Amino acid sequence: MSIHKNASQTVSDGKVVSIHYKLTDDAGELIDSSEGSEPLEYLHGAGNIVSGLEEGLAGRASGDALDVRVAPDKGYGAHDPRGLQRIPRGAFPEDVDLEPGMQFGAEDPQGESTTVWIVKVESDQVVIDTNHPLAGKTLHFAVKIAGVRDATREEIAHGHPHGPHGHHH
Repeated sequence: MSIHKNASQTVSDGKVVSIHYKLTDDAGELIDSSEGSEPLEYLHGAGNIVSGLEEGLAGRASGDALDVRVAPDKGYGAHDPRGLQRIPRGAFPEDVDLEPGMQFGAEDPQGESTTVWIVKVESDQVVIDTNHPLAGKTLHFAVKIAGVRDATREEIAHGHPHGPHGHHH
């Protein structure tokens, strides 16, 4: 007797995949989890999640549970020590109480949009990091695939799922 997966329920490009997950680091410390909330939905093949997790889920089916180890090069990249920078406090909005861990959109020297994270706030300067907080870390995902469905034409065109109630950005 052989069991065949229903191809429409198999994780592949152009499918909207719903997952429950628990993300830990090498020490087993919890980084993030979907526990107690709706599953995370992503469009497979559109780069909505880190490539190492997407690769680990490819070919799997709704109901599968698996552990996926993601090296930094397939996660958030290597940590670049040049990413730490000091910026004058005046470069940030005056009406915002800055705290470590906050993220802001910025423009890099080439004029490209980028995200920066606040590391430390001093009276006249703010230490930022252009590295993602998980850069350089090996990620450990415990995943259960809650569902797989065909993406709509609109979702494929936009590069992300729109959820049960239509288009939301």
